[in-house]
Amino acid sequence: MAPHAPTGSGRLARRLLLLCAFLGTGLCHVGAEAEGFGQDARTSPPVTVFNWTAQLVEETYTNITQKCWEFFVDLMRNVTAPELCEWKVISRPYSLLQACLEGWADHLRYGYPNALAEQYIFQSHHRYFHNCTLQHQVYSDPPEDVLLAMIIAPICLIPFLVTLVIWRSKDSKAQA
Repeated sequence: MAPHAPTGSGRLARRLLLLCAFLGTGLCHVGAEAEGFGQDARTSPPVTVFNWTAQLVEETYTNITQKCWEFFVDLMRNVTAPELCEWKVISRPYSLLQACLEGWADHLRYGYPNALAEQYIFQSHHRYFHNCTLQHQVYSDPPEDVLLAMIIAPICLIPFLVTLVIWRSKDSKAQA
């Protein structure tokens, strides 16, 4: 049987674990459970839980988001200029950036979306995707008078149709 790449959340968990190792910090173990990494949480040694201040959490999240961004930039080096607007090509790095920003915010209980994560998302759009144009026609709402006519016409027809059905049912009873 041929080996296959891990899929789904297992792959994401391994990538986050690699990112943890890449960061070289003890953040992966702070208040975290060991489940999902092939280790039984009941046999793991007790984990030290720190009482983090908001400033420390923000500083830590700032450092981690910088590493998330560097990881994203490294992944985007493999994407050629003509491929920058192809969702099939960029979805993986873009999704990993979003997952990294959101996952660490959740892990640190920092709140997501937040201004820092939003800044990195905007930065990715400005740096990589600013020349992407939509190849499909963009649909917009019809003018207000057309929209109003499309809404009012069926509403006005309903009482007329109800009256017609009642009138015809009374007429058929009279003939019987």
